[in-house]
Amino acid sequence: MAGVTDLPFRQLCKELGAGLVVSEMVAADPSTWQTRKSRLRTQFGAEPAPRSVQIAGYDPHMMAAAAQYNVAQGAEIIDINMGCPAKKVCRRAAGSALLQDPALVENILQAVTSAVTVPVTLKIRTGWDRANRNATTIAKIAEDAGIAALAVHGRTRACRFVGTVDYDTITDVVAAVKIPVIANGDICLPEQARVILDRTGAAAVMIGRAAQGNPWIFCQINHYLSHGKLLDPPSTDELAAVMTRHLSGVHQFYGEPTGVRVVRKHMGWYLNQSPAGKDFTRDFNQLDSAAAQCLALQRYFGDNLHSCQRAA
Repeated sequence: MAGVTDLPFRQLCKELGAGLVVSEMVAADPSTWQTRKSRLRTQFGAEPAPRSVQIAGYDPHMMAAAAQYNVAQGAEIIDINMGCPAKKVCRRAAGSALLQDPALVENILQAVTSAVTVPVTLKIRTGWDRANRNATTIAKIAEDAGIAALAVHGRTRACRFVGTVDYDTITDVVAAVKIPVIANGDICLPEQARVILDRTGAAAVMIGRAAQGNPWIFCQINHYLSHGKLLDPPSTDELAAVMTRHLSGVHQFYGEPTGVRVVRKHMGWYLNQSPAGKDFTRDFNQLDSAAAQCLALQRYFGDNLHSCQRAA
């Protein structure tokens, strides 16, 4: 979720019911820590606790140092990414590429958990490819190393985000360890969350891409799990209010011109399900100033939207 789960988006998700939000992935390489991109990824602002920072890398000592650095910056949870299937991450033997080397996984996890006193969590996939599913082995290594909770995406690295999610392996992981296991993969509806929790025995579900343009999914899942009933979809007023807050938050966080570019994809995710929304986002993506974007969104919703300045 790099490029998506920045501070403005995390704040929205948390306010709309997410139990825990995690930062964008931060490289363990110390030469990157002072870049603008890395500094923005580890800013918390008024983000409520607990603040979780996700780190990725392949060297145990570097990962331990990265964990210590981010705790010093205010992180209250360190999340280790061994699930990312992106080629640029795996080429560096990080992310889900590490699942090929259980001994290195063990060294990294032990180094990080020994380096900090805050909880350390881990995200993995079911394995490297369909012939090499080793999630239960990695889960036991994680538990022995002191990992506090484990998220499992139900696909292999080779599958990326394509194909049927393997919830059976997640079920096996739940049975193999005593630490909380979080199920992840193609959970888009509240009813799916209920079915997957019951099927796997997982302690929680993790939502990723399904929250893009739909941060309400968290309160919708919470309500369904608690009451067995679906909430109504957000009204036009609710959609307008959240979109304008998101727009203003991105502008304030990044400034111009970065904020103008970053917010385009978010507005598209909110609106691309309708023909009118697609037309709007096509024109919106040509705008090159925060003021023009605010005005365009105000005009799209008309009376349902206050000005960006008042919303900010």
